[in-house]
Amino acid sequence: MSREGWLRRRLHQLTADETELEAQELQQQVVVRGAKAVAACQDRASVCVAGTIRSVTLKSLAGAPSLEAEVYDGSGSVVAVFLGRRRIPGIEAGRSVVLHGRLTMQDHRRTIFNPRYELICEGAESA
Repeated sequence: MSREGWLRRRLHQLTADETELEAQELQQQVVVRGAKAVAACQDRASVCVAGTIRSVTLKSLAGAPSLEAEVYDGSGSVVAVFLGRRRIPGIEAGRSVVLHGRLTMQDHRRTIFNPRYELICEGAESA
């Protein structure tokens, strides 16, 4: 590690706003978890993404309930839609999660329907 590189990183930490620092930290967690950045995911591809749940919303699709969780990874957001569910224990704002599924564009939003998910405990090391 060169002194100039260290100084540049330290200066950036002191001058960057909190949102930018949070995004960088989330992007590092994506790499640690072996996931792909949301911004780099292709439509209709099978993906593994990781991030923090920003919001959880209960909606109705065709008369059936659906739970929507917006997951942000520092590069972008994806909406996980759980069809037929009103609530899922552990799926709540602020939790870290890894999602596996097929990415689609729905109403100009990156969406994964009924993803397989893993809740991440705070402070847990990736295997």
